[in-house]
Amino acid sequence: MRTVHTSGSSQAGRGKGVGLGLAVASAFAFGGSGIAAKPLIEAGLDPLHVVWLRVTGAALVMLPVAVRHRALVRRRPALLLAFGIAAASVQACYFAAISRIPVGVALLVEYLGPALVLLWVRFVQRRPVTRAAALGVVLAVGGLACVVEVWSGLRFDAFGLLLALGAAGCQAGYFILSDQGSDLGEDTPDPLGIVAYGLLVGAVLLTVTVRPWAMDGSVLAHSADVSGVSVPAWLLLAWVVLVATVIAFVTGVVAVRRLSPQVAGVVAFLEAVVATVLAWILLGEHLSAPQVAGGVLVLAGAFIAQSSTPAKASADPVATGGPEREASARETAS
Repeated sequence: MRTVHTSGSSQAGRGKGVGLGLAVASAFAFGGSGIAAKPLIEAGLDPLHVVWLRVTGAALVMLPVAVRHRALVRRRPALLLAFGIAAASVQACYFAAISRIPVGVALLVEYLGPALVLLWVRFVQRRPVTRAAALGVVLAVGGLACVVEVWSGLRFDAFGLLLALGAAGCQAGYFILSDQGSDLGEDTPDPLGIVAYGLLVGAVLLTVTVRPWAMDGSVLAHSADVSGVSVPAWLLLAWVVLVATVIAFVTGVVAVRRLSPQVAGVVAFLEAVVATVLAWILLGEHLSAPQVAGGVLVLAGAFIAQSSTPAKASADPVATGGPEREASARETAS
């Protein structure tokens, strides 16, 4: 019996390790979007048009996956619609927010999303939240405040802050929706299918709202400047679509399934660190001492949060017995 338990714990540990690796990969992929998107914007593309190109391009890449999982449209239409709205809205709200408030403030408010996930888990789902996850969020929020230097150029605009809060809510929704149905066994919705249809929904919504027919498409036929180096605009767009969207979303959703929404959400704080470091190396945007210290705090918060993931069965306040509860008790006792 003890051997079986050890083997089960070992497999759970490996699964958690894979989930953490995927979450970090997702954060790196998302964080790398800025170094490609910013030159495109500086070359003449509207920020919202870049968002549209990003989501629509990724939706086209994932179209074969959507066709393969077309049964999801019948089985989980509400989930697909909600995921698509969250994925598109978080970017639209963020770009709208930075037009009214400093980028650092908007980014900090947006990354309150993982904290909102904790509130959802605790007060809506009525499940306990681990102290490690809560402490990780506190450290990561404090570190992120240093990374973005929130004290620089702070000015308050009520509507701008509301838009940033909207981005935070959409980001929280992304993590929560990614975990929906993960406990249904064989009937669990395939995460690749969710991502594919989410991107399709997002592309349709963005097409209606950002009017891509007004975009200056000639920009993509020329080059953009990346720290003094001329890079084809289409190559930058390919990076944004394939790496910063397709790979980022797929690894992110799978990571949530292997970890939990709150833990994966805290690991996502690494995106801000990655974006800042890459901007320093490739775009010449140097880091200050507080930003370096903040990056260390973000990393510490992410590590602490992932070190303790509560089992869903043991976290369910209405669970009164059964094999899941017994297994959880054995794991706690060991």
